Amino acid sequence: MRLKYLLSVLLAAGLSTAALANPYETTLKNGLRVIVKEDRRAPTAVHMVWYRIGSTDEVDGSSGVAHVLEHMMFKGTPSVGPGEFNKRVAAAGGRDNAFTSRDYTAYFQQVPKESLPDMMALEADRMRHLTVDAKEFAQEIKVVMEERRMRTDDNPQAKLFEQMNAVALQAHPYRRPIIGWMSDLEAMTAADAKAWYDTWYVPNNAYVVITGDVDHRAVFALAEKHYGALEGRPLPPRRQQVEPAQQGMRRIVVKAPAELPVLIMGYKAPILRDIERDSEPYALEMLAAVLDGHDAARFNKKLVREERVALSAGIDYDNTARGPGMIYLHGTPSEGKTVDDLEKALRAEIARVQSEGISDAELKRAKAQLLAAQVYKLDSMFGQAMEIGQIEAVGLPYQKLDRMLDKLQQVSAADVQAVARKYFGDDTLTVGVLDPQPLDGKPRRPVTATRH
Repeated sequence: MRLKYLLSVLLAAGLSTAALANPYETTLKNGLRVIVKEDRRAPTAVHMVWYRIGSTDEVDGSSGVAHVLEHMMFKGTPSVGPGEFNKRVAAAGGRDNAFTSRDYTAYFQQVPKESLPDMMALEADRMRHLTVDAKEFAQEIKVVMEERRMRTDDNPQAKLFEQMNAVALQAHPYRRPIIGWMSDLEAMTAADAKAWYDTWYVPNNAYVVITGDVDHRAVFALAEKHYGALEGRPLPPRRQQVEPAQQGMRRIVVKAPAELPVLIMGYKAPILRDIERDSEPYALEMLAAVLDGHDAARFNKKLVREERVALSAGIDYDNTARGPGMIYLHGTPSEGKTVDDLEKALRAEIARVQSEGISDAELKRAKAQLLAAQVYKLDSMFGQAMEIGQIEAVGLPYQKLDRMLDKLQQVSAADVQAVARKYFGDDTLTVGVLDPQPLDGKPRRPVTATRH
C-alpha cells in the first residue's frame, strides 16, 4: 500500500495524523518490553501480557502443560485469592480472558482507562507470585480434561484435524495438540505446572502491549512501578526441531459419530521469516483469498453453487508461525457426492490456477478484501493489541505491519500461479477423511461411492 493511500485509509477510520507516530516502546531493566499504541477514540484501555512460550516448547509426555498453566494463573497469589482476579476486573467494569497457542500464551483485560494501573498491579503480581496449590490443581486439571472431551474427543471435525496433524508432522512439536493428549493430562501434577511457571514466566520472556486512550509516557511510568521490581532470569536454551522433508502422500481416516463426512487436504507451505525478502507467503495468502476470501470466490461459486459437489469448501493458511507452515483445503460433500468427488473437485480448482492462472479482476478483489479486513482491525482496540502481540510472538517486528500490507499489494497474478504450481504437489500432501459413524443406530452417508 502506498503511503498516501495508507494515510487516507487511516484518516477514514477516524485516526488523527498523530497516531501515525504510534506505537511507542520501551524496555525495562529486567528485560520486559512495553509497547503502547495510543488511540483516543474511546475512554478505554486494553492491557495484554504475552509470554513467549506455547505448546511448541513442551516435550513429549508433558503435552498440554502450557494450557494448564494458563488455567492456574487465575488461581491466585498470596495477596489475591482464587477467582479474585476475574472479580476485580468485572468490578472495574472490564472483561478479561487468556489463550494459549502453539507459539505463545497471552492474558488480557479491557477496562475503563482509569483502571489500567490496577490491571498492571494484578498481572505483575501473578507474573512472579502465583500460588500453584495442589488441591486447586487437582480441580482444574479435571476442568481441562472436560474441555478436551467437549472440544476434541466429542467433536469429530476437531478429532480429524488433531489426528491428521499428528500424521502430517512427524518430528516438529506442532504435531501435538495444544490442549494436550489425554494420557499426558491424566499424568500431570501440580509440580509440572509449577516448574513450567518458574522456568518461563519471567519478565525477560514476556512483553506487554497496551492500546487505548492512554499517554505512552504515563504508561511507561506505570510499567516501571508495577513490573520494574520483578527480577529476570536466564532462560533455558530452546532446541529448534526441524521437520524432515515429506517424501510421499499420507492418508488417514478417522471414524467417529457424525452426520456428514469431512475432507481435509493439508500441504506443506512456507512461512514468513523475513518480511522484506520473502515473497511466496504473500502470494499464498493472496491465493487463499482468491479461492475462499469472499462469497463470490472460486470455491463457493464453483464447487458449492454451480457444481453442487460441496455443501461447504474452504482454504486456511496462516503465513506467520514459529514452526513449519501448512495450507489446508477442506470441505463437506453435498448429498449424493462423496469425499472422493470433493477431493477431485478441489484438485481441479487448484489445477485450473496452475494452468490458467487468475484474472486481474480476481486479484484486485482479493487485495481489496484483505485490505478491508486490515482497516477494520483499526476500529478495535483489542484487535490492534492482538495484531501487535501476535506478530511479535513469531519473531517478526510489529513496526513492519504496514510493510506486510504493502508487500501483499505487490503480489502479481503470475506470483499466485507460481506458488500454486510449486506447493500443491502430492509429495507434501496429507489427506484426512472423517468417516461418519451412526449417531442413532442409523447408517450415515458413506464417504466413498458404493460399488455394485
